[in-house]
Amino acid sequence: MVSEEDRGTYVTAVVLAALAGYVDAFGFITLGGFFVSFMSGNTTRMGVSAVEGHWHPALIGAGIIVLFVLGVVIGSLVGHRVGHRRRAAVLTLTAVLLVVAVAGSAVGSTQIVVAALALAMGAENTVFDRGSGSSISLTYMTGTLVKLGRSIAAATTGGARWEWLRFAGLWLGLLAGVASGTGVHRAIGMAGLWIAVVVAAVLAVVFARRPHLGLNGANT
Repeated sequence: MVSEEDRGTYVTAVVLAALAGYVDAFGFITLGGFFVSFMSGNTTRMGVSAVEGHWHPALIGAGIIVLFVLGVVIGSLVGHRVGHRRRAAVLTLTAVLLVVAVAGSAVGSTQIVVAALALAMGAENTVFDRGSGSSISLTYMTGTLVKLGRSIAAATTGGARWEWLRFAGLWLGLLAGVASGTGVHRAIGMAGLWIAVVVAAVLAVVFARRPHLGLNGANT
């Protein structure tokens, strides 16, 4: 039987995946084909551009990857420093970085926007850290889809019948976030990032009130 804590962890993970997709849509549109949360895609673009001699896009991809990793480092250090309230602290950091992105847009600085978004997405990926690494993939959907396929295969050979739904839900959360982010950007532009700020801030409050939410969640 799934515990209330596990259900709460899973729902929060889906919301965070949707948040990542939402923000990634803004980054993708702003940069014309680069990502602020999907580093595999940036790595491919960087490698192809470098080999073809297109150094400007190659450097953009490399810069975003460095910023994303730096966001993971900062999020991990913040989480380590505050201990059991790491989730609230990391999400507060994420919200602050998203505010910086909005401010960068207001002054017309694409560099500030992209840097803040990449840092925020790197930090978000440390919300469910368990010492040596993250227990739940929030932006790495390739791994989630691999688990989805394995779970479907297992269901056809006598394994858990509905386990695959957990992984499908995470992927659909990301997709829903991308779709909604694209629609909001088309409607009101970069001001739509305020919605991401509010979501991150609300989740920070939830974790501040329930600091142990997610500590015993299933490895998704």
